[in-house]
Amino acid sequence: MAKAKTNYTCSECGGISARWTGQCGSCQAWNTLVETAIEAPSQNRYSQQPQHKSLAQTAPVLSLADIEAIDVPRFGTGIDEFDRVLGGGLVAGGVVLIGGDPGIGKSTLLLQALSSLSRTRNVLYVSGEESGAQIALRARRLNVEAKELKLQAEIQLEKILGTLADLKPEVAVIDSIQTLYSDALTSAPGSVAQVRECAAQLTRVAKQSGVTIILVGHVTKEGALAGPRVLEHIVDTVLYFEGDTQSSFRLVRAIKNRFGAVNELGVFAMTEKGLKGVSNPSALFLSQHDSQVPGSCVMVTQEGTRPLLVEVQALVDTSHLPNARRLSVGLEQNRLAMLLAVLHRHAGIAAFDQDVFINAVGGVKITEPAADLAVLLAINSSMRNKALPRGLVVFGEVGLAGEIRPAPRGQERLREAAKLGFSIAVIPKANAPRQAIEGMKIVAVERIDEAFTKLRELD
Repeated sequence: MAKAKTNYTCSECGGISARWTGQCGSCQAWNTLVETAIEAPSQNRYSQQPQHKSLAQTAPVLSLADIEAIDVPRFGTGIDEFDRVLGGGLVAGGVVLIGGDPGIGKSTLLLQALSSLSRTRNVLYVSGEESGAQIALRARRLNVEAKELKLQAEIQLEKILGTLADLKPEVAVIDSIQTLYSDALTSAPGSVAQVRECAAQLTRVAKQSGVTIILVGHVTKEGALAGPRVLEHIVDTVLYFEGDTQSSFRLVRAIKNRFGAVNELGVFAMTEKGLKGVSNPSALFLSQHDSQVPGSCVMVTQEGTRPLLVEVQALVDTSHLPNARRLSVGLEQNRLAMLLAVLHRHAGIAAFDQDVFINAVGGVKITEPAADLAVLLAINSSMRNKALPRGLVVFGEVGLAGEIRPAPRGQERLREAAKLGFSIAVIPKANAPRQAIEGMKIVAVERIDEAFTKLRELD
């Protein structure tokens, strides 16, 4: 019997190599090549749906001026925080991919959303990981009323496509894409070829029939979606669950959205009755202190269209090692080293013999550079062992020359801080409002040494 022909496929990008090498030649990732069998071409690949003979149909060439721009209609899921991350709701014919660690709440959130949608729409839940009895038990535990919710426990793609054609649901959830397999391929479920093929066929059905499909994806140890990277390019929206499974709070972040803004953030609390949206998420990221403590500084970060107040904590202690430690949780560690150099060069404060630890309260991840000023003020407060003034809020990017650069949407940040009772704001001079904000004193600064000087005047 002739040996089956194989090649090596990259689990990150889907690139193909004739032989195994340590590094993928397409995306330069290491140790990601997996041996897969070469699939023989099938003439009846889409025989069950003969009307769809090709993924790409010929379309006429039109002038952009002749194409009418129509707003995409949306419909809500009944969960406000979920709708916020989606950009206002689901879109007919859209494909959403949601990933996260095991047990973080993906299936729980989608079961709650489908139960709400089932009251007014035809919905379908396809489970490839749990039986129908297990899902019914979860629905009972969450006290979810979903009498009209249709459920199918199946992993064969062709049977799922047949169910979609028969029931014609408006919303369908596939939990999860890594468990599906197609008869057109001989590789095992979860392989690169199967994940890519199943996602492509489900996306094609969504675009042609108008059904909204939500795919659940596994994640790797590094937190990225498992399977080929091309999976994120096929779908319309990519959502990530963030947060520790040991914590009661969950964050859902949009990193791609063809129908809305990216970097939106939804905040949920895990309760006995499932995930509940948090109306005031800023309260989660602020520690409750009876009095001001050294090394604590509150900043306003912008997550999509929502300003959030986050407490940045710093601990500076004498190092007993030849190389002082630099540790950052929730903020970029390489940027911390740069900020310490700016602090020494332009403010005359040296920390080369000090261990510096930075933490963003609540498990939130701050990626924007507007946190620079808050980090430096928290470090200085910890080194002096003196608390910052009560009611202080800051934001601003710090450059290598010691200048403080403006942050986008400064007015919205200030209004959010004033609404929560903060009375003093140290901000970049370019973000200074033209009109005074009631109950808030604005301290506009241009350089980092100027910020320290004005703060000492406030003490």
